[in-house]
Amino acid sequence: MFGINGAEFVVLLVVAVIVIGPERLPRYAEQLGSFVRSARGYLRDAKARVDEEIGAEVGDVDWSKLDPRQYDPRRIVREALLDDDPAPIRPAVPVHPPPPPAPVPGPAPFDDEAT
Repeated sequence: MFGINGAEFVVLLVVAVIVIGPERLPRYAEQLGSFVRSARGYLRDAKARVDEEIGAEVGDVDWSKLDPRQYDPRRIVREALLDDDPAPIRPAVPVHPPPPPAPVPGPAPFDDEAT
């Protein structure tokens, strides 16, 4: 939780005892405990409300499949290229060379009255 290991937590407790003092420490610890309990209650209520509004069909979703860290672009491209449905094979059609282009007559006529 918060990246604090046991030794760091003990150091924080010692610093808290020195800074806050032994007279006020129990009162602050009680306030912290009540805050944590109320925060847990709020989170539990919010989760219940979300579950109620979304419905049961969301409970069946496998969220691990939607994790973006699992996507490998190489795998996606490989699966797209190696699709199970092979492309239809066209029958062999004899290839004829294209006809030669039509000869182009001289320059286009110019009509000076058209403009």
